[in-house]
Formats: sequence, C-alpha cells, structure tokens
Amino acid sequence: MKIIAVGMNYPSHVKEMTDVLSPEPVIFCKPDNALLLNNKPFFYPDFSKDIHYETEIVVKINRLGKNIAEKFAHRYYSELTVGIDFTARDLQKRCKAEGLPWEIAKGFDNSAAIGKMVKKSVFADMQAIGFHLDINGMTVQQGNTKEMIFSIDQIISNVSKYFTLKIGDLIFTGTPHGVGPVKINDKLQAYLEGELVLDFKIK
Repeated sequence: MKIIAVGMNYPSHVKEMTDVLSPEPVIFCKPDNALLLNNKPFFYPDFSKDIHYETEIVVKINRLGKNIAEKFAHRYYSELTVGIDFTARDLQKRCKAEGLPWEIAKGFDNSAAIGKMVKKSVFADMQAIGFHLDINGMTVQQGNTKEMIFSIDQIISNVSKYFTLKIGDLIFTGTPHGVGPVKINDKLQAYLEGELVLDFKIK
C-alpha cells in the first residue's frame, strides 16, 4: 500500500501559499508508516514546532491500473473519505529555502490521518462534494471538490502514468485554503457532506 498526495489543487490554497499554478498535478508520496487510522491520537513530534493540518478528500484504489485513461478512472475507486495531511511547516520552509527535498516535512510517522470510508455510490457527483474540518468545535477549513483544479479522475489518470496503482492505495487529492497549526489537546473532527468521518485528538 502506498500513499500518494497532490499539492496545490485548489486555487484558493495556491494563492495562500505560492500564487503559482502548475500545468500538471503536483505529486508527492508518503510512506505507509505515515498512515493514522481508527481515530487514534496524533502525537505532536519533537522535531517540529509548527505542525499544520491540511484537510483533503482521500480516495481508495480498488483495482490494479497503469496508464489509466481519464474516461475510465472512475472505475478504479469505490470509496472515499476525508483525511488530514499533516505538514511540518517549519521543516518544509527550511528544506525549500535550501533547495532540498521536503519528504521529512510530509512523510513522517502518522502524518496521514484518514477517516472511515464512505461508498462513492451515495454521492450524485464526485465533483460536487463538500467537506470541512472542525477544531475544538469551530470550523477552520472547508472546501468542495467542484473547486479542484484537477478532478479526481484527472488525478488518477495522471498519477498512473508514473506509478502503477494497486488495490488499497490511497490518494490525497489536495487541500483548499485555510490550512493552519495544531496544538496539543486540540480535538479534530472532519466531515464529509455533514457526516462525521474522522474524530481524534492531538497529544
């Protein structure tokens, strides 16, 4: 199982971070040890003082695929959820400033929290799904897949050019604007069209 993530896929987030649009999806990977399941707590790592949440729609691949045409991409997943792409922003900024890769800022242990999976069939349109994140009962980030620069099917097609997709692979599809820091004792609750799918604490 691998975790593939897409950066800069919402115009509002691009503007808040770089204001530079990419002609193709910005792809990076997280190792499998980044996965955080079953509402287990996220333990704030001692190597960073600026951990940020990035709330995203996550799709789960359900069949083997390579060089998938966009028109067939919808066949390659049947479940989705909301996930948190935790980012050590201070490490990321330092690595970028030095022209270095920034995997350590994105792929550290438990940096990919995902909620319970929901069947795709319950949604009328995959590109019109609302989601949001509450911290301590207050909404801090919200988005809708209709705002994506690259659709879910476009992402799957593009990713499959470079990586063979396998059953169980997860794709984080990008975050809207409103990313921000977390602190110890925060309670994070993520919703998919109003349904609570992820509920955990920072410790």
